[in-house]
Amino acid sequence: MVPRESSERVNVALRIGDASVPLEMDVPARPVKLRRMLPVIRQMSNSFISSGVEQLTAAGSEISCRAGCGACCRQIVPVSEAEAFDLRGLLDEMPEERRSAVAERFSEGMERLNSHGYFERLAEAASASDDRYDEAVREYFRFGIPCPFLEDESCSIHDSRPITCREYLVTSPPEYCASAEGEGVANVRHFFQVKEALISLSQDKTRPELPYIPMIAVMDWTDKHSDDSRELTGREWAREFFDSLARFSRPPGD
Repeated sequence: MVPRESSERVNVALRIGDASVPLEMDVPARPVKLRRMLPVIRQMSNSFISSGVEQLTAAGSEISCRAGCGACCRQIVPVSEAEAFDLRGLLDEMPEERRSAVAERFSEGMERLNSHGYFERLAEAASASDDRYDEAVREYFRFGIPCPFLEDESCSIHDSRPITCREYLVTSPPEYCASAEGEGVANVRHFFQVKEALISLSQDKTRPELPYIPMIAVMDWTDKHSDDSRELTGREWAREFFDSLARFSRPPGD
């Protein structure tokens, strides 16, 4: 969280279905870049997800995701620009031996994808149709490239993992997740689309048709771009984030 001496308290109560979710957040009192708000946004995301899971459990369903089941960690994983810079900072702060090992995984994954012209096809598909984009996403899964932060089939940066990873939950048997086609996979649908709201709010350098950075491309992308985005106080960012979140909320029963 943001240090107490440089923060102010914000209290919010949101309703998700029949449940009221109280949120108490410490946000930066001074202007900061959006990446400094990520701990707060993760806190909100965790609260939304926990509330949704409680309702699923009450209805007799159960989340089947467990540590050691890393099939979803071979998907494309959309990352917002703010998260990309945050992940780069996380990598740069790692001890040299671990930093080099993780950076090498990023490099190997990118080399393999680039050698097959994957990103060109992804960009073309994103500008074409939903069907072509969906097929490009399935193609990525078929490469079988694990997230560079995946170790022993578990996330090694669990507390700092992207919102996409937090929101991806299933109630179907884990073995169904091993297929690129996703047959039989029952995804949990969230009322608030935090991932989409964050990607939209964060977008500055990416193109409208593909407004995110694939996780595997984060290091390459941050090598080519600097975080010169705008700065707002935490309260101002919170207001803009909730405005963005409202645009991506899903009506009950949808």
